[in-house]
Amino acid sequence: MDAPARRFLALVVSVLLIAAAVIVARAFGGGPPDLTLVHAPGSAAPPRGRPSTAAATSASPPSSAAIGPIYVIVMENKESSEVLGNLDAPFLNRLAAEYAVATSYTGVAHPSQPNYLALFSGSTQGVTDDGVHTITDAQTLAGQIEAAGRTWHVAAENIPDGCFTGSTASGGPDGAGDYARKHNPAISFGQIAGDPAECSRIVDFAHFDADLGDFWLIVPNLCHDMHDCSIADGDAFLARFVPTILDASSFKSDGVLFLTFDEGTSDAGGGGTVATLAIGPGAAAETASDAAYDHYSLLRTVEDAWGLPCLANACEARSMADLLRH
Repeated sequence: MDAPARRFLALVVSVLLIAAAVIVARAFGGGPPDLTLVHAPGSAAPPRGRPSTAAATSASPPSSAAIGPIYVIVMENKESSEVLGNLDAPFLNRLAAEYAVATSYTGVAHPSQPNYLALFSGSTQGVTDDGVHTITDAQTLAGQIEAAGRTWHVAAENIPDGCFTGSTASGGPDGAGDYARKHNPAISFGQIAGDPAECSRIVDFAHFDADLGDFWLIVPNLCHDMHDCSIADGDAFLARFVPTILDASSFKSDGVLFLTFDEGTSDAGGGGTVATLAIGPGAAAETASDAAYDHYSLLRTVEDAWGLPCLANACEARSMADLLRH
């Protein structure tokens, strides 16, 4: 193909991409897209906006001083294709359009619990079910954070106070709803469950304080996480809850919120392809990455952001630095 033909083809592709961006923006109720997001091959890249996935996957890791505090919300049991572009999830899709989304992110196992353990410790710890387990002699992200002089917390909706170790609970100060231990990885580690000072860091939503500490793992109840209730119900919960983080004074300059799902319905990557977003001032704006990431990548991203050593399988995972602000 000669040079004029290549330039003409590039122009056609650019026009088609702009048209697609307009359609997507209108579908999500937004205004017209920034037309600088698409540029012809060979021209200068735009100064901001949604980069190509090729650019995203070559991003360098952020410095440890650039990110923090960090929040992680884990939703339940939805394949990415079920929520991204779904009109029943307008809030989640607005966040995906405004911030950064990983389009090829997968869980690492089925059922739920091994995925939470992977996020928290870099390993499924040999767990292959949703039963009650007490894991000893395993390092966790919580221990790493403390060793670095930072603080961690878990907010688990409807969990009773007093270092509760039961498998389920309902009601309490958070109101109607059901807590499931299998979605709270911290309580499965003996050094946390057996130490009142450590397990006191696990609180219900009534005691969640977005301005407290450096790291929060946030576990909604079985309705709000889309496990037992609809996508619309889960999205309505996110629309109520996420702004409490975005509006926190400690978050507004350099905080980042990761929103992910524990597993999907397929076996891709071992646990299905799941929607995963990076949100907030510490996240890249209007960015999509098709790099192959999973829960170990999210753990590695937290570790790298704060200069922490890697844990277990996170050592082989790629940091999702392309989803973060640079």
